[in-house]
Amino acid sequence: MYAWIWRKFPGGFRSKLTFSLVLLTAVGSLLWYVIFPWATPLLPFDDVQVESGTGQEVDGGSDGTIPGEEAPDELPYSDTTNHPSPEAS
Repeated sequence: MYAWIWRKFPGGFRSKLTFSLVLLTAVGSLLWYVIFPWATPLLPFDDVQVESGTGQEVDGGSDGTIPGEEAPDELPYSDTTNHPSPEAS
């Protein structure tokens, strides 16, 4: 297909290269400004639902935490075990 397009462009190498770049720019602009904005509402990329681990709603406290679970700011592991404190040698 690309060879057919290249053969159909008039002129020499520079002319064909210029026509190719213009065609590439025109197709890219058409996709970017017309086709993609039209198709975006039809695609499910923004249809995201975040639920708790079981997929069921859980009644949390007034601060949004779930009873019996750690606070979201607390790590369930030690973050210092792989980073020992420096010692003078």
